[in-house]
Amino acid sequence: MGVQEIADTMKARVEASGFDRSVKFDTGSDGVIVIDGASISTTDAPTDCTIKLALEDLESLVSGDLNPTSAFMTGKIKVEGDMSVAMALSQLL
Repeated sequence: MGVQEIADTMKARVEASGFDRSVKFDTGSDGVIVIDGASISTTDAPTDCTIKLALEDLESLVSGDLNPTSAFMTGKIKVEGDMSVAMALSQLL
């Protein structure tokens, strides 16, 4: 699954979430997913928080197969910026 397909999968959750911050999932050369409030895009933009991870890990995170806390603790996820935004993402995932 590519970045666009993952973004499409997340779209309904993002629009219904009431999330009011901005976060970027950065998968390196595979691309980015930017969530800004109730909108989602695959175009890079500045955000409150950036989460760096492999595309496969993002796919597992969105499908519920990867626990975000354990992924962070084992180094699969790196967070830059406002950590409280990353923690608020639990309502989307």
